[in-house]
Amino acid sequence: MKANEKQIKEKFKQLSTEIEPKYSTLKNCFFAFIVGGIICCIGQFFNNYFLSKGIPKEEVGTYVSIIMVFIGALLTGLGVYDKIATFAGAGTVVPITGFSNSIVSPAIEFKKEGYVFGVGAKMFTIAGPVLVYGISSSVIVGLVYYFLKML
Repeated sequence: MKANEKQIKEKFKQLSTEIEPKYSTLKNCFFAFIVGGIICCIGQFFNNYFLSKGIPKEEVGTYVSIIMVFIGALLTGLGVYDKIATFAGAGTVVPITGFSNSIVSPAIEFKKEGYVFGVGAKMFTIAGPVLVYGISSSVIVGLVYYFLKML
């Protein structure tokens, strides 16, 4: 019985190795860098545009964030953002458009379950932990900074 189990495990390992997709870390990093850079260049374009129109520097960041979140949500709704993410990986996750995608994707997926229990309940399934840990860590860092400054 033990020999048979060992053969099954070895066969499974062989099959899973054959089927497993092959990744090139260097290639993935390159595409993530390029696409992430393009997203940031688009944000910088809007930043420069608003500054050239005389909008105060303190407000420009808000406008650019709103536009980039809108673009990420729109491309997610059209099904384009997922195709870009498949190609670029982390290059689409890190910018604010990735946050937008993480909110809109579950909302679209669970729309069929209704607006309250589908969209409303599931919208933050992906982004929720990011918000919780991001806000929590910023509070902790802020408190540490505050107490260190008192010394």
